Amino acid sequence: MSKPRQAKKAPSVPALSESSTPLLDGIDSPDDLKKLSREQLPRLAQELRDEIVRIAAPGGLHLASSLGATDLIVALHYVLNSPRDRILFDVGHQAYAHKFLTGRKGQMGTVKKEGGLSGFTKVSESPHDAITVGHASTSLANALGMATARDALGQDYRVAAVIGDGALTGGMALAALNTIGDSGRKMLIVLNDNEMSISENVGAMSKFMRTLQVQRWFQEGEGASKKAISALSKPLSDLMSRAKSSTRHFFDPASINPFAAMGVRYVGPVDGHNISELVYLIERLNELDGPTILHVVTRKGKGLTYAEEDPIKWHGPSRFDPATGQSIKATSLPTEGELPRQSWSAVFGDAVTELSRLDPRLFVITPAMREGSGLVGYSRAHPNRYLDVGIAEDVAVTAAAGMALQGLKPVVAIYSTFLQRAYDQVLHDVAIENLGVIFAIDRGGVVGADGATHNGVFDLSFMRNIPNVKIGLPRSALELRGMLKEAMRIGGPVAIRYPRGETLTPPANSWPDLEWGTWERLRDAEEGNVVILAGGKALEYAEQAIHDLPGVGLVNARFVKPLDTAMLRELAGQARALITVEDNTVVGGFGSAVLEQLSAWGISTPVRVLGIPDEFQEHASVERVHARSGIDAQAIRTVLAELGVDVPLGV
Repeated sequence: MSKPRQAKKAPSVPALSESSTPLLDGIDSPDDLKKLSREQLPRLAQELRDEIVRIAAPGGLHLASSLGATDLIVALHYVLNSPRDRILFDVGHQAYAHKFLTGRKGQMGTVKKEGGLSGFTKVSESPHDAITVGHASTSLANALGMATARDALGQDYRVAAVIGDGALTGGMALAALNTIGDSGRKMLIVLNDNEMSISENVGAMSKFMRTLQVQRWFQEGEGASKKAISALSKPLSDLMSRAKSSTRHFFDPASINPFAAMGVRYVGPVDGHNISELVYLIERLNELDGPTILHVVTRKGKGLTYAEEDPIKWHGPSRFDPATGQSIKATSLPTEGELPRQSWSAVFGDAVTELSRLDPRLFVITPAMREGSGLVGYSRAHPNRYLDVGIAEDVAVTAAAGMALQGLKPVVAIYSTFLQRAYDQVLHDVAIENLGVIFAIDRGGVVGADGATHNGVFDLSFMRNIPNVKIGLPRSALELRGMLKEAMRIGGPVAIRYPRGETLTPPANSWPDLEWGTWERLRDAEEGNVVILAGGKALEYAEQAIHDLPGVGLVNARFVKPLDTAMLRELAGQARALITVEDNTVVGGFGSAVLEQLSAWGISTPVRVLGIPDEFQEHASVERVHARSGIDAQAIRTVLAELGVDVPLGV
């Protein structure tokens, strides 16, 4: 059977050296995989890596993590019987080989494209995807639930959870591990240790993993491990001799180590790229009762030299030449007078680096997102005023509360989708006492290809309903800088929310003065006409929509909380109707805030609320999701026409 290939598009991506994939071509399900001999598995893993590189070359996919987990995934599917046996992948961005092996290889060119496969595992996509995931540290609690359901229903399938050492820094994972050990339920936990999350790992757990070989209890354990193996299962009695080159230790419950203290058996570390040994170990460990951790050491970017050397860069690269690793930048004719642009994240990083020189109380916290949040420069310039808490968003927020209580000015740099995981801490630990914590909310709004798990379209709603919290939506890099400066001055919990993508680079040391809670009139409306209220990314669409409609008013509603009530009352008294536009769910967001305020005043001016519908948005480009959601320029023009504005056709 010939393997489907993606249709070529100009400009074409340079191909890998010509090589066939005969083993992968014959695999349409895990059952087909089991027909191979063990000696053929390394070759299959290499074919999978070649294909992962091929589909990742056009850009936008998770590369290094999937390459590093390929051998492990081959071994798991060779032993286990998916979908009856449940294989769970924490985060899910490392599971491309899993998708190739479970009947989706003909669709892999569609990953993260509209109408195509998800970039993560997704229950509704395949029966082989045990969980829908995108956030870290959730697999162990899911595995506990599945093992509990299995035992309660008298069933006998196996449960295997693959979790990275980065995800193990999350409090949810550690709490689940504690409960798993106490429950004693049979499951396999594969600790995929590549010394990385997206950035380098931090914290005591990471340091512990790096120093296992010099722990006294680790060095003294080999004798105890042989005894424990013999007692537990006769076929395992030769485990240490067969896996001596990779398996250093097996601990019985009496061993003094942190996993045993939680009631979880531990095996490892083992070579995560030795498929033969992985298969042998997984087979034998599945014979044991109770929970077992198999600690495998892998290399992120395995098999691709440039990805191994810089796994952070190659975590999710843009378009590249797979033969050389050189980036392929889209070419376009320069626009006359075009100003330089940079990412919103970089704008934020530069701003806090400059602000920190002006105020020694500023302190930045991130939950394992140094690179993504634009903080590499800041962390190097101010290492003593920077804290990476690992994948523990709740810890980041409450640590910021502690800092604020003691006189610092903490800034929590966090993606919108990850701030969801710390809602209680914002409310309970920060807002109740009106503490001066600044939340720099990156990736606010639709993010596109990462889809429903990563779209930051709920933060305006869940932050707005917390007393004391103030919210700003900068339309430009200059406004972002002005809001940061003002947030440092006014105190109390402040959220500054900005989108994914690029903006014009601001001049260095530029700090515009902004009074919090004031809007900006960009265009006055004719008496009795329509006024559009929009902030942030949505404002761009509003500007495009009315470029040829001079009678329509436009306001930069850059503050969602508090609203500029003076301007709102004036506009509501003059306009025929108001339109609010936001890159946020329509439920409880900016439009809701306007309606609530008008209702409190008893003002009945019609308001049309445009935003993200009350449903999860599947992956597609940001522009396509906005068009589907009815907030792009054309959608705004349609609503204007419905409200009686003379909108030229075909424009």
